[in-house]
Amino acid sequence: MENTHFLKIANELRLEESQVRAVVMLLEEGATIPFIARYRKEATGSLDEVAITSIRNRLNQLKELDNRRGTILKSLEQHGHLTDKLKEEVLIAPTLATLEDIYIPYKPKRRTKATIARQKGLEPLAQIIFEQKEKEPYEIATDFVDPEKEVDSIDDALEGARHIIAEWINENSLARARLRKLFFEKGTFRSVAKFGMESSGAKYKNYFDWKEPVAKAPSHRILAMRRGEKEDILNLTIAPHEEDAIKILDELFVKGDGEDSKQVETSIRDSYKRLLSRSMETEIRLATKERADSEAIKIFADNIRQLLLAPSLGARRVMGIDPGFRTGCKTVCLDRQGKLLHHDIIYPHSSEKKAQEAEQTVKKLHDIYNIEAIAIGNGTAGRETEDFIKNLSIDDVRVVLVNESGASIYSSSKIAREEFPDLDLTIRGAVSIGRRLMDPLSELVKIDPKSIGVGQYQYDVNQTSLRQALDDVVISCVNSVGVDINQASVQLLKYVSGLSPQLAKNIVAYRNETGPFRTRMELKNVPRFGPKAFEQSAGFLRINEGSDPLDASAVHPESYHIVDAMAYDLECQVTDLMADETLRKKINISKYVTDTVGIPTLNDIMDELSKPGRDPRESFDAFNFANGIKEINDLKPGMKLPGIVTNVTAFGAFVDIGVHQDGLIHISKLADRYVKNPADIVKVHQKVMVTVIDVDIERSRISLSMKTTPIKYGQNKNKSSLKKSFKSKMKEKNYPFNNPLADLIKNKSDR
Repeated sequence: MENTHFLKIANELRLEESQVRAVVMLLEEGATIPFIARYRKEATGSLDEVAITSIRNRLNQLKELDNRRGTILKSLEQHGHLTDKLKEEVLIAPTLATLEDIYIPYKPKRRTKATIARQKGLEPLAQIIFEQKEKEPYEIATDFVDPEKEVDSIDDALEGARHIIAEWINENSLARARLRKLFFEKGTFRSVAKFGMESSGAKYKNYFDWKEPVAKAPSHRILAMRRGEKEDILNLTIAPHEEDAIKILDELFVKGDGEDSKQVETSIRDSYKRLLSRSMETEIRLATKERADSEAIKIFADNIRQLLLAPSLGARRVMGIDPGFRTGCKTVCLDRQGKLLHHDIIYPHSSEKKAQEAEQTVKKLHDIYNIEAIAIGNGTAGRETEDFIKNLSIDDVRVVLVNESGASIYSSSKIAREEFPDLDLTIRGAVSIGRRLMDPLSELVKIDPKSIGVGQYQYDVNQTSLRQALDDVVISCVNSVGVDINQASVQLLKYVSGLSPQLAKNIVAYRNETGPFRTRMELKNVPRFGPKAFEQSAGFLRINEGSDPLDASAVHPESYHIVDAMAYDLECQVTDLMADETLRKKINISKYVTDTVGIPTLNDIMDELSKPGRDPRESFDAFNFANGIKEINDLKPGMKLPGIVTNVTAFGAFVDIGVHQDGLIHISKLADRYVKNPADIVKVHQKVMVTVIDVDIERSRISLSMKTTPIKYGQNKNKSSLKKSFKSKMKEKNYPFNNPLADLIKNKSDR
């Protein structure tokens, strides 16, 4: 059915079928998404990574659906149910829900009330009643009374028949489809606190008595309610109004108003309460969970992308400091490649004598190792250590606070133990902080993205889907930036297109044994580095100051002959083309079009020649928090402060303003206009100016705003105080409260 899938995906994603087919073929040949997007534009019609990823994901979903089809067809055949008509229905079912609806009447069942009734011989009675041909059920049922079959009375016979009818109704695909639509469109989440959990589940206080339409519930609230239910704090139900569901079923199955129809009506209500409502609720739970997961994973992936692509200071001699009060500040000195040269501990916050010793140590290390920048972790004692270092007035040194989220995870990881087996955890953390300043991407790839702290309910979503999405983001970021093969770690190299963890290890081992790579072609000498790996990876690996200037660029080796031809035609060297814009303007790229190389690739080559090996990340710009604001107690409503966005969620953004506790900008406070998606306004690591709205010291909560309109600061007023304030203003203006217009205004204010 793959041809059908190509057309279906093309229609869903609004692409040409040929584009989908080309992407699928390349993926099946082992091409990676970054490689296809960058170096196979002619084949795909210049599809980007997002479109290629969507094609891959949708194809995988359709393949899973096909696998389920196969399983169902096999089961139907084994149990003797398969007919040509049924097979056709299974083969054309467009969704998993439709497929399961077709299969449910034939699905092997456990012992149900309906199966027991069938064993008692009551199915013919059920059939007669269900036909509703105005026959008297009580008269017909007398023929089915049989004490030997445990049918002792007419009521027993009718009850058994109703159980069978209830199961038929539950298994009716049209009924299920219509109820499914009702649950999605008119269903409501209802969350209430379990008895006695009001005090112990305070963090779920907002959901102790909460209702919300299924169709409108945002991902973060769905996941929050589910977590509260999982922790036995909340009871969560999903249902529409029962009368709406019963009305749908009555219209489908009740054919008259006789006694037999009344029996069917009773069966309908039993079927809905006992079977259909539970089945539909389970389906909607799964569907809304998938929807919430998808939204949460997208937010997390977007945040990770912004963090990984944060500006880098570049190759500098860096002093990394993991700050602390009582335990001191762990201090390391790194060379321009991030190699550890020295480590020490200073105590600038213990006593005046210790502070003087710390000053001498820092200045001495600065002179010995020619330190160009100092990176300080932004955790405990971070701001105080920053002030201490800045007050030393060391010339020509940049002092930067670095986000240390996840540094402790790296410090205790297998990677860190292998790299620094003899060092304390805290020293490893200081190394990580220093390296993050030099190149955040190279250091953050060593940490599980879930540990970086820029997600939303990341431990509640589907972990397989999350891992796939995060891997895609890391791979995309690494390959968009490019990797210096002579400096990259195994952890960074393994994310390069076409490289496995083992190949990454082989590259580093070869480099350690033979010295730096001089050309990309030398990669072919690495053990087990075959033609496919070279094709997929070479364009993303950089060799600075190597033998071939193109090796420092994103021009793929398969296109070197094109650049050579351009230089030959202009009677110059490749280095001249890269240095002289006047020469490049003389090139008519259409002259170099071939059957396999088109204008998109040639345009990329020309862009790369103008800025070979350019870093797509923004230039580094140091950030400073407001002076004198270091603790939450220093904050006052109305203060305007600089901050850095640390996390973006569906309900707002968290911002570090330098007080060891991030503040929240609720989605309603992100702009002077309506905001649907916070990511449209802010990104992780973005520098912003915020206004303090409210400070709750007891609960360590800070409310911030990015609005430019005037704000009333202080504690939020409750509804009763708002009513009192409104009434007093209305009285001042002599509005009578029995006036319908005034009542309308009052009710709107309450809302």
